[in-house]
Amino acid sequence: MRPEQLRTAQAPFKERYKADPESAKAWLRADGRLFADSVSCEVTSPQGPIRAGLHSAIGGDGSFACSAEMLLQALVGCTGVTLRAVAAAMGIPLRSGTIVAEGFIDFRGTLGVSKETPVGFQEIRLKIDLDADATPEQIDNLLKLTKRYCVVYQTLANPPVMTLEVARGSGSGHG
Repeated sequence: MRPEQLRTAQAPFKERYKADPESAKAWLRADGRLFADSVSCEVTSPQGPIRAGLHSAIGGDGSFACSAEMLLQALVGCTGVTLRAVAAAMGIPLRSGTIVAEGFIDFRGTLGVSKETPVGFQEIRLKIDLDADATPEQIDNLLKLTKRYCVVYQTLANPPVMTLEVARGSGSGHG
C-alpha cells in the first residue's frame, strides 16, 4: 500500500475520532464454546472455528490448537500488520520479511507441579527480518513505531485490568 492510499483510507477515521473521541472507543470480542466430551474450546473466528486444546507437553494429543501458541500468533499477526501500515505511512518500500515470536514457558506452573513456577510465558522474543530499501535510522524508527502502535505488543508489555465473571447454567439452552 502506498502512503497516500493508507492516508486516504484512514483519514475519515482520524477526522471522526478527533471530532468525537468517544467514537474511537470499542469493546472487541472473542467467543468460545465448551464441549462435554473433550478438554477443548471452540473459538469463533471470521475464518471459521478454531478448536483449542491441551498442548502436547501437558497431555494433549496435538490435534487442537494451543492457546498459548495462538497468543504468539496474534502477536506475529498484529506486529506484521502494524509494521506494514507504519512502513506504508513512512514511505518505506518493504520487499518481504518474516516475523517470529517465541515464548518461554515452564509447564510445571501450568500443571501445578511447582507453586513457585509462574503459570504462563516467562519471556517472549520477537524477531523481525526485513528486506527493505531503508537506512538503519529508518528501520530503527519503523520498529519503534511498530512497537508503539501494535495493540498485541502493547497489551503484553502493559497488561490491562482483567476481570472474570461466571454465569452458572446459562448459555447451554438446558436450564
